[in-house]
Amino acid sequence: MSLLKVENLGKSFGGVKAVDGINFELKAGELLALIGPNGAGKSTTFNMVNGQLKADRGSITLAGTELVGLQPRDIWRLGVGRTFQIAATFSSLTVVENVQMALLSQDKKLFSLWSAAAKHRRSDALDLLDMVGMASQADRPCSVLAYGDVKRVELAIAMANAPKLLLMDEPTAGMAPKERNELMALTKKLVTERGVAVLFTEHSMDVVFAYADRMVVLARGRLIAEGKPDVIRDHPKVQEVYFGSGKTFEKSQEAGKAPEEQAA
Repeated sequence: MSLLKVENLGKSFGGVKAVDGINFELKAGELLALIGPNGAGKSTTFNMVNGQLKADRGSITLAGTELVGLQPRDIWRLGVGRTFQIAATFSSLTVVENVQMALLSQDKKLFSLWSAAAKHRRSDALDLLDMVGMASQADRPCSVLAYGDVKRVELAIAMANAPKLLLMDEPTAGMAPKERNELMALTKKLVTERGVAVLFTEHSMDVVFAYADRMVVLARGRLIAEGKPDVIRDHPKVQEVYFGSGKTFEKSQEAGKAPEEQAA
């Protein structure tokens, strides 16, 4: 049974159809990659699922609950976590305090003057940090962390509300190859152990093909292909949209570049 169901989803900006009637589903314990060339509608789709944009038409349901029209904070409380392309943490706070802030928000105590982050559910925050391999750095300020470690902290924050669905926007952007693989391997582990569904956008095709269970491919706002990585890799329409002709995903990956860089 599907956890997330997107049906006939559409969004226009002026006369431009950024997303034009797309459909896809996502099950618990599955990593689904949302890919496509620049301008395909990935970010618009992603932001509609998260509630940052309101769909003009169609439906987005999470375990049967309609999300269209809800605010991002309400969607978060229904069990949707999110990480961002540029990691979003409070650099002036310690690692553990960042996670405690998320727990305060979950408990609806963020604006309570007597609920200081430093005192709130520290043991739970440490458990979340241990889950992502950051417990040993709990009391360090986020401002001194390496970027790969900041992304791990952001993942712990996203998991603070025990999400059913995790949205990851370009999770490996700005990371070295080793860091990329470590973060995605960790995400895959969480998906397996906790049954979390993950919808992610990503430009690094090595990451997509290595870790996605299925892929949805958009082009000019429309869904052009859906399936397992091996199916997508050899899909003629996908190859045409990304490369025109004469190139393949294999050749692009051998050159060590994302498809957009190869096509430029």
